[in-house]
Amino acid sequence: MLLVYTHKISPRLNYVFKHICTRVLGIEVAFTTKIEKFIAHDNIKMSYTKQQLGSEFFIKSNDLLFEQGLNDIDINIMEWGQTKGFFFNGDKSAMPFDIFAASFYLLSRYEEYLPQVKDEFGRFVATESLAYKHKFLKQPVVDIWAYKFKAALQKQFPDFQFPEKSYRIKPIIDVPSAYHYRLNGVMRTVGGVLKDVFTLRFKGLYNRFMVLMRFKHDPFDTFKYFINKQKQTKFKFVFFFLLGEYSTYDKGTNPNSKGFISLIKHIGDYSDVGLKVSFFALDDAAILKKEKTKMEEIINKPLKASRQSFSKLNLPETYRNLIELNVQEDYTMGYVNEIGFRAGSCTPFLFYDLDYEVQTPLKIYPYHVMDFALLKHKSLLDKRRVLNNIINEVKQVNGEFTPVFHNYTLSDNMRWTGFKELFNLILESVTDEN
Repeated sequence: MLLVYTHKISPRLNYVFKHICTRVLGIEVAFTTKIEKFIAHDNIKMSYTKQQLGSEFFIKSNDLLFEQGLNDIDINIMEWGQTKGFFFNGDKSAMPFDIFAASFYLLSRYEEYLPQVKDEFGRFVATESLAYKHKFLKQPVVDIWAYKFKAALQKQFPDFQFPEKSYRIKPIIDVPSAYHYRLNGVMRTVGGVLKDVFTLRFKGLYNRFMVLMRFKHDPFDTFKYFINKQKQTKFKFVFFFLLGEYSTYDKGTNPNSKGFISLIKHIGDYSDVGLKVSFFALDDAAILKKEKTKMEEIINKPLKASRQSFSKLNLPETYRNLIELNVQEDYTMGYVNEIGFRAGSCTPFLFYDLDYEVQTPLKIYPYHVMDFALLKHKSLLDKRRVLNNIINEVKQVNGEFTPVFHNYTLSDNMRWTGFKELFNLILESVTDEN
C-alpha cells in the first residue's frame, strides 16, 4: 500500500489519487496528515504538499486539489518527453509536473463547466478543449503520466512489485434505429413511400418493398454478424437501444413492437444491453425514468448502462439524473467527429461533481473513436492507419479501448465500405496482443 503524506486530505485529492494509483496502476493508497505516522510506515510512501519533509519521494502540490468550486486557472502546457504536461512544479519535485492536479482537471471535465462555444446540438466540441488546442487529444495523457509516476516510484522503491495489467477492448454498438424499413408502423412506412416517390428515389422505393415483402434483408439488420463476432471474443459488446418516442431528433423503431422487444432480448442473451437515452430525455428526468423503466421491463433486470443521444452531455445535470435513477455506468464521454481522449484517459473513472465537491458512484466509460470520425479519412488504408494509431496508444498503457459503431455501419451502404474490416481489426487487436 502506498501511503501519501499531505497537509490536507481533500475530496479532490482522495478522488484523483485513487484513480491513478488504484484504477490505473492497481495499488492501494492511503493518506495521512501526521508526520510520525508517515515516518513509521515501512512500505512505499510519498509526500504531496508544498515543502519536502526530508529526502522522501516528494511531488510538490498545486493548489487545485485543495480548492473548491471553479476558479480562473492559468495553464501553461509544456513538452514532457513524447507527451505534454502542465502545472509545472520545479526541480525539487520527483516529477516536473503535478500530474495529480492535471489529471483532476481533465477527469473532472473542469473546462466543460467554463463558458465555451457549443455546436448546433448544444454539445461541447473537441476544438474548444485544451487537449485539441495543444495537440495531445490523441494521447491518454492521464494514463501516460500514471506510468511515468510508476517508473519514478520503482526507481525509489525497487523491491516493490506492481501488479500487471493487460490491454482490453469494450466495443459499443449504438442502435438509434434497429431497422431501416421493418417495424416502422403503417404511418411511417406510407410517409417513407411518398417521400421516395416525390424525391424520385426509386431505388429506395424498390428496396423498401423488397424488404417489406421479405425478399431482401433489411440493411440495418446486422445483428447476426455482431452476435457471431461476440461469440469469438471474451470481451463483452455493449448494445444501446433507443426506446424514446419518435421526434425531430430520434427516429427509432417503435419501442412497443414485439419484434423489436424480441430483438433486444435476443441480443441480451449474448451481450450487455443498455439504454440509448433519447434527445428530449437529456433534460427531462420524467422522460428518462419512463425510458429506463421500459428497458428494465424488456431485459427483466435493473438497467446498468446508458448512452446519451447524439453523444450530448450537459454537465453536471446529465450525470446527476442518471445517479438519481441508480444508473451505474455511462458511455457518452467522447467526441463524435474527433478521435481521441476527451477526459485524457483510457481507464474508466468515477464522475466527480464539481458543484457538490463529491465523488459519485457513476462510472464513466470514455469512448475513443466513433465510426463517424473515421469518415473524414477517404481511403480504407488511412482509416486503418488512424485506427491502429489510437489502438497502439491504448496498448502502451495497458488501457481499455472503447470504439463506438452503429448497427448500420456494417451494412452494405457505400458510405460504410470497409467498416466491417475496421471492426474486425479492433477485435483482432486483442488476438495480436495475446
